[in-house]
Formats: sequence, structure tokens, C-alpha cells
Amino acid sequence: MFQSHIGEFAGLGVSVCWTMSALFFEKAGHKIGSLSVNFIRLLFAIGFLGITTFFSRGIFLPTDATSYQWFWLGLSGFIGFFLGDMLLFQSYMVIGSRTATLVMSLAPMLTAIIGWFFLDEILSTKSIIAIIVSLSGIIIAISNRKMKLNIPFKGFLLAFGGALGQAIGLILSKKGMGHYDPVSATQIRAIFGLISFGILITILRRWPKIQQAFTHTSAMKSVTVGAIFGPFIGVALGLFAIQQTKTGIASTLMALVPIFIIVPSAIMFKEKIRPQQVIGAVISIAGASLFFI
Repeated sequence: MFQSHIGEFAGLGVSVCWTMSALFFEKAGHKIGSLSVNFIRLLFAIGFLGITTFFSRGIFLPTDATSYQWFWLGLSGFIGFFLGDMLLFQSYMVIGSRTATLVMSLAPMLTAIIGWFFLDEILSTKSIIAIIVSLSGIIIAISNRKMKLNIPFKGFLLAFGGALGQAIGLILSKKGMGHYDPVSATQIRAIFGLISFGILITILRRWPKIQQAFTHTSAMKSVTVGAIFGPFIGVALGLFAIQQTKTGIASTLMALVPIFIIVPSAIMFKEKIRPQQVIGAVISIAGASLFFI
């Protein structure tokens, strides 16, 4: 069973990794700011990925990638790592992380639709039902009675842009990666994301703040752990997942972070676990389990 559903299991693994990275990046972001976290996490990730490929493939940088792979994976890194994440972090400032996460839950559906058009990935009826059930659970888990329905249009557009960036990033990754090594493919994406953030930091003249961030010991520890679980293991595992199964299915399993984060977030940030979170978690897990039947 494991071998036949290895892509789906990898997708679940991504959610676990991204749960850990979200918790530690949140801790670091409060101390050094999101722009510093974004730049440093990618810098660390490139190093971790390079060390991995040096021992596994004998090269530190993806010098064996074709120009085709560099183009599509680089474009994926620019749209996913840079534009998508930048829009998502900005949406937090406008509508808050909870509402933004709700809008971000559209990412798997967007991925499935784009994958259908550009990669000819046709989902079965069971897979479509599984996606709908899983997303319903996520929406229930992250909602509350006080959530306003009149979301500011600007905030919605920013969060939707984040979801679209994630979806397009995954599709472009699959198009460019083919049978290429997922770890090296992730490094190419991270390199282009880092360059993009570097240009933005130069334009905004924020380099002194980036340098100052490196002196913040506790924040650097959090960024390091987050980088290991996020753009290092998490994203590489995500590319392996879309390599082994349809992008819509992988994206849905990778979107279970709001479910997995309930308990550790309650422990780390003393947040109270609400009944709808438990109900939503059960529904999402039930939906995800349909992929393995």
C-alpha cells in the first residue's frame, strides 16, 4: 500500500513539515520581521539542499539541470516562493492570518483546475469528493462565530493571490521537473526566490535590517528549524509528491496544515482548542483518507 500511494504519503509528510515551519517562522517573524525571515529561510534552505545533493549526487548546486528545467523551476520559484508568499504575508496585515488561511484553502482546488488545463490531469470522482471533504474540514476548523463575512476586497485579493501563487508554483514545478531530482529542483526554486527577495530588499533599502536579524540568536534558531522543515525537507517532499501523484491530490494533502497545527499551536502559544477545530480535523482526515482507499 505504501509504495502504491507513496505520492499521497509524501503529501501528508509535507503538511507535517509545513506545520513545524509555520510555528517556528511565526516565532521568528515576531522578532525580526517577515521580510527578514523570508530571505534568511531561503538562504539557509539553499545551503541545506546543497549539502544534501553533495552527498547524494556529488554536486552542491544543480549544475546538471537543463536550461528547460532552470527556466520552468526558476519561474516556479519566482511565482511560488516570492510573489505568492509576499502576497500572503501582506494579506495577514489586512485581514488577519485566520481569514487569509481560509482563502488560502482554495489553493488545492485552483491547483486541480490548472493541472487539468495545463497538464491534462483528470481527477476521478472519488478524488474530487476527497478534495471537497478535506477542504470543508479545513474551513470548519479555522472558522469561528466571530469571523466577519464582509472581507475587505483588497485583503481577499492579496490572500487569493497567495493561493494562486502556490497553485501556479506547483504546476510549473511539475512541468519543469519531469524526472529530475526533487531536492535539486527545490534548490533551483529557492535560488530564484532568494534573488527576487534580494532585489526587493535592495529597492526598499532593508539590508541593514537583514544584517541585524543575523545577530538575533533566538530568532536565528527558529529560522533554522523552520528552514529545515519548510523550504528544505517540506518543499522537496512536496515536489516528490507532485512527481508521484496528481497535483490536485498532492496539493490537498499538503493543505492539511491548519488541521495538524491545532495541537502544537495550542501547546506553543497557549491557544485554546475549540470544538469546531476538532470536528474540522476529523472531517479533513476522513476526506484525506479517501485518497488511500
